[in-house]
Amino acid sequence: MYELIKNLGTWLTSGSQWTGTDGIAHRLAEHLQYSLLATLVAAAIGLPLGLLIGHTGKGAFLAINLASFGRALPTVGLVVLVFLAGGLSMLPVYVALVALAVPAIVTNTYAGMTAVDPDVKDAARGQGMRGHQVLFQVELPLALPLIMTGLRLALIQVVATATIAAYVSFGGLGRYVFDGLAQRDLVQVLGGAVLVAVIAVALDLLLSGLQRFLFRHRTA
Repeated sequence: MYELIKNLGTWLTSGSQWTGTDGIAHRLAEHLQYSLLATLVAAAIGLPLGLLIGHTGKGAFLAINLASFGRALPTVGLVVLVFLAGGLSMLPVYVALVALAVPAIVTNTYAGMTAVDPDVKDAARGQGMRGHQVLFQVELPLALPLIMTGLRLALIQVVATATIAAYVSFGGLGRYVFDGLAQRDLVQVLGGAVLVAVIAVALDLLLSGLQRFLFRHRTA
C-alpha cells in the first residue's frame, strides 16, 4: 500500500505528466468542458420546467416522475444506446450527462417554488402584480437558494460521471481510468479517480461557499 501511494504521488507530481495532449492539465480542461456544457444544457431544460410547474402547479406529477426516471437511467447504457443510434461522436456522452443532471435541477427548482409562502404570493397578487411579475419578482428570488442547490448537485454529479467520455474513446480524466484498466496500470487508474474526486470536492466547496456568500443575509 505504501509503495502504491508513493507511486501515485510521483505520478501526480511529475512535470511530464502535466504537459502535452495526454497530460493532466489538458485532460482536466476536457473534463471541465464536458461537465460545464452538459450542466448548462441541463439548466436550460430543467430550470424553465421546474419554474413552470412550481408556478402553475400543473404537470408536477408527470415532471417529477420523469425526473426520477431520468435519475434511474443507467448512464453507460444510455451512452451505448445513443452511440449505436448516432455513431461515434460526443453526442452520446452529452445526452447521458444532461439526462443525469436534469432531475436534480427540476426537483430542486420545483421544491424551491413550492416552498414559497402562499400568503406572500397572495399579497403580491393583491398589490396588482400579474402572474409573470409574481414569478420573477417574488417566487424566483425566494426560491433561489434551493435552485442553486439543485444546480450545484447537478454539476457535481456530472463531474463525477463525465469519465464515461473515455468509454467511447474521447478525453477527460476518465482517459486515465479506462487506459489504466486496459494496461493494468493501477497507479494510473487510481490517479484518474483521485483527480475526479478532488475536482468534484473542490467545485462543491466553491459553489457551497458562493451560495453561503450570496444568501448570507437571509434568515433560516
